[in-house]
Amino acid sequence: MSSEPPETRTRILAAALHLLETRQGQAVRMSDIAKKAGVSRQAVYLHFNTRAALLIATTLYLDELKDVRTRLVPSRTAKSGAERLDAYVGAWADYIPEIRGVAKALMAMADTDEEAAEAWKKRMEDMREGCAAAIEALRADGTLSPDYTAREATDLLWTLLSVRNWEHLTLERGYSQPRYKDLLLRTARRLFVRAPRSTS
Repeated sequence: MSSEPPETRTRILAAALHLLETRQGQAVRMSDIAKKAGVSRQAVYLHFNTRAALLIATTLYLDELKDVRTRLVPSRTAKSGAERLDAYVGAWADYIPEIRGVAKALMAMADTDEEAAEAWKKRMEDMREGCAAAIEALRADGTLSPDYTAREATDLLWTLLSVRNWEHLTLERGYSQPRYKDLLLRTARRLFVRAPRSTS
C-alpha cells in the first residue's frame, strides 16, 4: 500500500497532462513528471508501476476532466442505430479539438517511444469500441448498409474519425469545426445507414 496521500495521484496525472500538452511531442520522462508534481520519482512509481501505465492513466484523467461519460449519454441511450451513430460521431468530432494536444504528443512520441505508442494504441482501441457499438446498433435494427460487414464498417468508421483526418481537414484545408462535424456526420450516414427502400 502506498503511504502517499490520495491527492498525490491527481497531482501526478495533472503534471503528466500539462507536460504532454506543452512539450509538443518531446519525450516526457518519469523524472520530469515527478519534478512538475513536486514529488519523488519513487512516489510516481508507487502510483504507476510503468510509464506506459501512467500515460494511459493520463488519457483517462483527461476524459474525466472533460466529462466524457456525460458526453456519451446520448449515444448510449439512443433509440435507433442511426441515432446512435449520429450521437457518437458528433461527440467524438466535438472532442477531438479538446484532446488534440495530448493526442499529438503521443502520436509524435510513438515512433520512437514504445510506452507512448502503447498508451496511444489503448486510447484508439477504446475509441474503436465506441465505433463498434454504433455499428452494432445499426446491424441490430436492420439499418446497417449491406455494402459492409460489421467489422468492415467498424474499421472504416474508426479510420474516418481519426485525429489525423481532423488535422488534414481543419488545420491543413481550413475547414471550420462546424463544417468538419457536418461533413463527418453526413458522410457516416451515407456510408453506413441502409438507404430506404423505394416504394415505387
